[in-house]
Amino acid sequence: MWKNLLPYFLMKLKWSLFIALILLIQCSYETSNYRSLLGVNSLPNEEPIPFKSELVPKGKLIHRGIVTPELDAYYFTLSSRDFSHFDIYFIERVESKWSEPQKASFNSDYNDHGMSFSPDGNTIYFSSTRPVENTNVEQTWHLWKTEKQNGTWIKPSYVDIPNLRQKLTSHPSITKDGTLYYHSSNLDYSEMDIYYSKQVDGKFQPAQKVALLDSANLGRTTPYVSADGSFLIYASVNKSLNLMISYKDNNDKWTQAEALNKKINTNGQGNPYVTPNNKYLFFATEKDNNWVVKWARVEPREFL
Repeated sequence: MWKNLLPYFLMKLKWSLFIALILLIQCSYETSNYRSLLGVNSLPNEEPIPFKSELVPKGKLIHRGIVTPELDAYYFTLSSRDFSHFDIYFIERVESKWSEPQKASFNSDYNDHGMSFSPDGNTIYFSSTRPVENTNVEQTWHLWKTEKQNGTWIKPSYVDIPNLRQKLTSHPSITKDGTLYYHSSNLDYSEMDIYYSKQVDGKFQPAQKVALLDSANLGRTTPYVSADGSFLIYASVNKSLNLMISYKDNNDKWTQAEALNKKINTNGQGNPYVTPNNKYLFFATEKDNNWVVKWARVEPREFL
């Protein structure tokens, strides 16, 4: 009997080795591809390392960093040290070289921050204090978006969340099905929490609070939602900021949120972002009275 089964087991072993070799080649190619496209000397492992910290000039603080789905541009937010003004900058890859930093075309003379790409990369959602023409909208942080047409970002438009016109709203992140996540609070930043809005006929519906279970007692902020809506990373506000993660279960409910591992949660973290392949986490953290954007290699189920 065993002699009859031996050819079968040998065939299975060959196929297993073949599949393992293909996966190893794919992993090696992906690693080399990311290193080359992002223009870095090395990629991080589970230990977070700074990402392009040379882009932060003296006298400025960096708060957020994201790359395009094609990995051909890096957008980041700089502020004055007293947090009185925020601007969105970017660098782009031109003929295998990165350009010098410049302000994004949709940046304004007001405050601009908290940007993220739609999964297809053709829309940037961001937060801004620029005035809204609607006189029923409070002058504070609100959501805006700009779309790419013929390779250029067009004039931004206000993203209207009907029941948040008198609230502070910031840091949008959107799924493939068009559900928008963000944080919102009173004008004095109290009662800050994470909300979401679904789209109906191209219009965002009134905000609903995300039903998250965690120990945060001073609020939640700076959410990132995966393109498929399966997991949500955000900063909980206690004595300091800690990055948390929650997953959607089979009943479309958010699971009990848990803190990311201690290599990531060290001394106040926020502004999480995950690359399109779900393998690299970007986040901002405090270091020596400064902020630095770091990144680490992580799989979605290995954040804990």
